[in-house]
Amino acid sequence: MNYLSALRAHLDSMEQLLQDSAASRGKELDFLTQELHRETNTIHSKADDLTIGRAALAIKSEVEKIREQVQNVE
Repeated sequence: MNYLSALRAHLDSMEQLLQDSAASRGKELDFLTQELHRETNTIHSKADDLTIGRAALAIKSEVEKIREQVQNVE
């Protein structure tokens, strides 16, 4: 699985958790947020292209915003 596929898989899992209103999923969402951050860091560190590096930085910024929101979920 490449890094973009891993990002997509984590985002899909997060979307499924958010759609499931049966229970609070704070810990699972926190874990997925950490995985998004890890994958994005890997993409950024291996980027040979300035455009990819900038895009990875933008993604990292958005993941940070998600992390802040996830911390409010119990």
